[in-house]
Amino acid sequence: MRSVRRAVARARAAVRRRVQAGASDAGSALVEFLGVALVLLVPVVYLVLVLGRLQAATFAAEGAAREAARVYVAAPDASTGEARAVTAVGVALRDQDFDDDASAALAVGCSAASCLQPGAEVTATVQVRVPLPFVPAFVRDVVPLEVPVRAERTAAVDAYRVVAP
Repeated sequence: MRSVRRAVARARAAVRRRVQAGASDAGSALVEFLGVALVLLVPVVYLVLVLGRLQAATFAAEGAAREAARVYVAAPDASTGEARAVTAVGVALRDQDFDDDASAALAVGCSAASCLQPGAEVTATVQVRVPLPFVPAFVRDVVPLEVPVRAERTAAVDAYRVVAP
């Protein structure tokens, strides 16, 4: 029985020593929490920024391709259609804060020899490059840190369109 009492007394003394030694750690949990939160929060915020830019690029490319195909098939001739399509792409890209060259981002393809022939289909393809945020220019020169976003839309030329002579 004495040995049990001694063991209990030793255990109490050990617990007291640990509690008293731990008193000097007061406030360290807050510092540790802030350190871990900072290490975890910075990558999450960066991921949200990148995903936001990619979503904006997707909206811009989809809207630009849709509108470019629509205005092209409604134009009176191919050159006017090309100019209107480039303008539509430029507006859609600027709307989402992209400064890409609209004429370089747009590619128009036709299913017939004459793009505006009744019954033909016009395909507008828009590609936007999304650079990763906060990456310095000298790093981009060495490693391409861009994500390409591409959208394609097809519009049919009206089958009852009057063909200009």
